[in-house]
Amino acid sequence: MNQVLVLNSGSSSIKYRLIDMDDRARLADGIVERIGESAGSVADHAAGMDVVLAALKGKLDRSRLAAVGHRVVHGGDRFRGPTLIDDEVCDTIRKLIPLAPLHNPANLTLIEAARSAFPDTPQVAVFDTAFHQTLPDYAYTYAVPQEWRTDLGVRRYGFHGTSHQYVSRRAAAMLGREPEEVNVIVLHLGNGASVCAVREGKSVDTSMGMTPLEGLVMGTRSGDLDPAVCAYIARQAGPSAEQIDQTLNKASGLLALAGSNDMRDVDTAAAKGDEAARLALDVYCYRIRKYIGAYLAALGRVDALAFTAGIGENSATVRAGALLGLEHLGISVSPKRNAQESKQERYISPYWAQTAVLVVPTDEEIEIADQALQVLGRADTAQP
Repeated sequence: MNQVLVLNSGSSSIKYRLIDMDDRARLADGIVERIGESAGSVADHAAGMDVVLAALKGKLDRSRLAAVGHRVVHGGDRFRGPTLIDDEVCDTIRKLIPLAPLHNPANLTLIEAARSAFPDTPQVAVFDTAFHQTLPDYAYTYAVPQEWRTDLGVRRYGFHGTSHQYVSRRAAAMLGREPEEVNVIVLHLGNGASVCAVREGKSVDTSMGMTPLEGLVMGTRSGDLDPAVCAYIARQAGPSAEQIDQTLNKASGLLALAGSNDMRDVDTAAAKGDEAARLALDVYCYRIRKYIGAYLAALGRVDALAFTAGIGENSATVRAGALLGLEHLGISVSPKRNAQESKQERYISPYWAQTAVLVVPTDEEIEIADQALQVLGRADTAQP
């Protein structure tokens, strides 16, 4: 058995990949979108599993399938690493639904469908939050009443953990060192965006909090906001808590500032002199720069900064803007290297730079597959 099927589900999508772990080759991959939406044709994630199985027909050899790896968004403070799925794990994921009401139900439905489809194959849950369970208490604790913290689970959890873990490890490899020997700031910049301070292979701080809303400006999320704004808007305009939450998650960020949540559109408009797009780009990069400064202070020594995800991997404008003015801290980009388009891991800092600046394409599916095999005691075959 040398194959792993990875199921990476969002609230309305399923990304899947069948991987031969001997040579890490993609045997099949794809995405099922618009699940549960009026414009879509897939009712729920159980039906989405049927679509995946149909797409894998003739490509999947069940006798060679070692595991099915699942991405689960929220593990609360219960799960510190990849976990072999059983009925008790499913019950715990269900109890955590209030912390991730859009994602955990979808994750759970897909897990149940996959367990039914592959009853004899081990299933492993890999939690977005697990990598951040190493945050020290002073980094994850909010200054709110104790009953909120103890009874309701109000604390910082962090997300994008599989991406931050994969990229920080690849950054160490690019430096020719072990993860335990380096400190890395990982910048996961996509429609959702977060920064993570990784000390010696462990997450010690991250920009997202109890939910993915905290931190950076994102495609449609506001990022950091004075919490009193919500009460003010409720008093002045009368929206419900649900409406405010929906606005901050779905109608804010770049979309609210520039009219588009696609950084390519914002960058193009800013280059043509569109003032709203210019402001959006400046706000976006400034927020990243502030977090870099904060994590430089938190880590003390930084060996590398690693850009990843759709914007981080592809936007030279954002990479340059995010690091603007940090030269005195030993952080800069080479204009020529930064402008070069590539899908490969690469340096974009000058040769003489004190701190390496890297672009590392993320691969959450490989990370999930690796962790699934680790749980099964197959770590020797899971790492490149």
